[in-house]
Amino acid sequence: MAERIAIASDHAAVALKASLTNWLRQHGHHVTDLGPHSHESVDYPDYGYALAHAIAAGDADFGIALCGSGIGISIAVNRNPAARCALVNEPYSAKLARHHNNANVIALGARLIGEDMAKACIHAFLEATYEGGRHEKRVAKLSHFAKEPA
Repeated sequence: MAERIAIASDHAAVALKASLTNWLRQHGHHVTDLGPHSHESVDYPDYGYALAHAIAAGDADFGIALCGSGIGISIAVNRNPAARCALVNEPYSAKLARHHNNANVIALGARLIGEDMAKACIHAFLEATYEGGRHEKRVAKLSHFAKEPA
């Protein structure tokens, strides 16, 4: 099934982003590349925020966030309550991010995993479905800040 996917990175992941964008398009997905488009140094929060906004606005069904480690951009994406971004390094985590957490964005570290592993993670993420049920209450809480522990 063709999905609408937004993809963004920082300068450390531009090459991986370009490769993944081409691969996703070859597989029939509609991909919006939110940048950057050069290796010039940029601030990953700006691109993480843009990706989260695309998800929140309904411009994309899923997102892929890339930076050197995947950590910084995942934090930026998760600042938006409409985004549920999971940092993954292998396919099983990517699958569980969808099954249990209804993640709509995955983050990958370009300096930590290779292109083949990134593709395997994305494939597992896009193929998985949210299980709902016992996870519903917990996932609903992810969009709201709890002032005190439950």
